[in-house]
Amino acid sequence: MTLVLSACGGNNGNEASPSAATPEASVSASPTASNESATQEAPAEIKPEDGASLKIWSDKTERVFIESVLPDFKAKYGVDVTIEEVNIPDQAAKLETDGPANVAADVLMIPHNHVSKLAAANLILPNDIFEEETRAKTLETALAASSYNGILYGYPQTIETYALFYNKALVKEVPKTWDDVIKFAESYNDPANKKYAITWLHNLYFNSMFVKWKGGYIFGKDDTDGSDIGLNSDAAIEGIKYYQSLKKILPLKTTDLTFDIQGELFSTGKVAMSIDGPWSIGSYKGKVDFGIAPLPSFPDGTPALSLSGVRSFYVNSYTQYPNAAKLFANFLTSKENALKDFQLANIIPANKEANEDPLIKNDPILSGIVEQFKNSKPMPSIPEMNSLYAPTDAAWASIWDSNADVKETMDKAVQTVKDLINSTAAQ
Repeated sequence: MTLVLSACGGNNGNEASPSAATPEASVSASPTASNESATQEAPAEIKPEDGASLKIWSDKTERVFIESVLPDFKAKYGVDVTIEEVNIPDQAAKLETDGPANVAADVLMIPHNHVSKLAAANLILPNDIFEEETRAKTLETALAASSYNGILYGYPQTIETYALFYNKALVKEVPKTWDDVIKFAESYNDPANKKYAITWLHNLYFNSMFVKWKGGYIFGKDDTDGSDIGLNSDAAIEGIKYYQSLKKILPLKTTDLTFDIQGELFSTGKVAMSIDGPWSIGSYKGKVDFGIAPLPSFPDGTPALSLSGVRSFYVNSYTQYPNAAKLFANFLTSKENALKDFQLANIIPANKEANEDPLIKNDPILSGIVEQFKNSKPMPSIPEMNSLYAPTDAAWASIWDSNADVKETMDKAVQTVKDLINSTAAQ
C-alpha cells in the first residue's frame, strides 16, 4: 500500500510538522493586502508585480516540462522563474516550515490529500482570479480534489487512477463486466502453473470499488466527515461479500500477491489482466504488449468506481508576488502546456481539452485510464484516512484468506479505526 500511495501522492509528509504554522500565524504573515487587490481584477487585466521573480518546487520528472515552458512565460510576462528540486510528496511538509520562514517556493505541486491541511493552516492561496477559467477547462473530479470547504485552491495538472491492464496476446476481447472476467477465468486459470485471469492488490485503495458498488462509503458527507465511517454499512457489506466470492477466480492468499509479484506475473504472461495504475506503465513497456481499459462493471451494470489521485499547482500564501505566482500556475495548466507535459513527462492531464486531443484520446494505453478517471472519486484527504490502512488490511486478509464473516470482520475493523482516531485526537 505504501508503494501504491507513493505513486498517487501517497501519505508521505502527511504527519503534522511540529513547527507547522498555525492558522493565526499564517494569516498575519501572509500578504493579505496584495491578495485582496488581485482578487478584484479580471483575469485579462492581471499583471505581475513590478520586479517580480518566482521560484517553483519540482521533482525530476516534472522539471523537464517546467524548464521547457519558462522561456515562453518570460517572453509573455517578463518574469524570471527559478526551479528548486523537491520531491512532490515532500513539498507539503516543507511548505509548513519554509512558508512562514519566507524561503518556500512561490508555486508548488501538491498531491490532493494534503490540501485540506494546508488550506486550514492558510498556507496556500485560493485560486480566485482564475477560478472561472479553471473550472471551465478542468475535469470535475480534479476540481473537487483541489478544493477544501467549497473553495478551489489548486490549478489541477495531473490525474491518475487504476484501470484494467490486459495482455493483448492473451485477451482477445476485453471484459466489460465482472461476469465476463469470471467466464474468462474458467478457461484460462491454471493455479498449478501460477496462471490467473486477473490480479489486484488487496487493500482499501483498490477494494474501495467493491465497498462503493451498492452505495457504501468510506467516510460520510462525501468523504469529509471522519466521525462517520461507512465500511461496515449494509451497502458496503453487500459489495464486500461479492469481493469475497471472487476468491474462486484468484485462489492466491493476500500475502502471496505483492506489488512486485503482480508485476512479475503480468510481465511474464502468467496473468492475463491486472488492475493497476499509470505508475506501472514504464515497467511493462518492452516486456509485454498491453492495453488499458476501464474497470469491469458489476453484474447489475453499475460501473466500478475507482479512487483517484490529483496533483495540482498551488500558490504559497507567503509569496511576495501573488499576481505573478497565480499567472504562472494558470499558465502551466493551459491545454498547450498540458499536452507538452504529457509528451515530456508521460502524465495524464487534468485539462479537459487536452484529454480530448487526438494525441491522448487515441493513445492506446493512456486513454483507458482517462476513461476510468471519469468514474472515479478522489481518495479521501482528511487526517482520519491514515487510521484506516492497517485495520482494513487485516480485514481484507481475514475475509479473503480465511473466508471470515464479512459483517463481523468489518465491524471489528471499523471499531479499531475509531479507537485509533480517538487515540490520535487525545494526544
